[in-house]
Amino acid sequence: MVYPLPLAGVGGSVDAPDGYTYAAALVRLARGDVLAALREVRFTGWLARPEDGWLVAVARSGAGVTAAHGRGVVGVGEWLAGRLCATVLAVRVLADRQLALVAWADGTEIGRYVSDPSHGLPADEDVLAEPLGVEHAAAFAEACGRPETADDLAELLAETLDPDSVIESERLGRVLRLLGLPTWLVAAAALPRDVPTGPVAAEVTRLGAGVPGLRGRFWGRAVEVVRRRRRPPPVVADPPRATAAVDPWVL
Repeated sequence: MVYPLPLAGVGGSVDAPDGYTYAAALVRLARGDVLAALREVRFTGWLARPEDGWLVAVARSGAGVTAAHGRGVVGVGEWLAGRLCATVLAVRVLADRQLALVAWADGTEIGRYVSDPSHGLPADEDVLAEPLGVEHAAAFAEACGRPETADDLAELLAETLDPDSVIESERLGRVLRLLGLPTWLVAAAALPRDVPTGPVAAEVTRLGAGVPGLRGRFWGRAVEVVRRRRRPPPVVADPPRATAAVDPWVL
């Protein structure tokens, strides 16, 4: 069993006692284009070195707003996909109790997945806890150049995890291995320090509201005052809800 490393950094947060919250957009494109697009959208976070044809942009706020116009990591992924006409995968883990995946190919969205749409919502909303979007597994695998893993990925995404023994970072680690993506992402909360099994601090470009360097740290702190008051749109705007049973005597 793989658990996220016990490292708390501003790249993610620890929601004790549950687990880690972190998010990233993975882009299949040249570094210069991605960096320019992140600067244009005033992204706050880190852009890692190229790895196996992918670039990873880790959001400073895993669950909150991390770019202009109230965008969270899914909004950033959508922006990058449309701006660059690229293959993009947005990944978000909330308190290690919910995994969300959204993918785009050639700038067009191909699917959304949420492991537990009910996480964080009031019980009286009756949102179903079953994984949503498993049917997009084949599209995810195709977009990542691993079509042969579609069946295994679908089985993994459909699995209902026991929260007492398994966490979503473990599921994500297996997803990343199946799709040939950088597996160090499960330790992204270590940023801005060195990431175990991943990039060291000197190998990532730090952006604050799209600005690198010391000026970026200043601007990043300034916009954070506003961004922390906002919440990005939900990954699924209208999650499936339980249907109330109908008393046959009423019919």
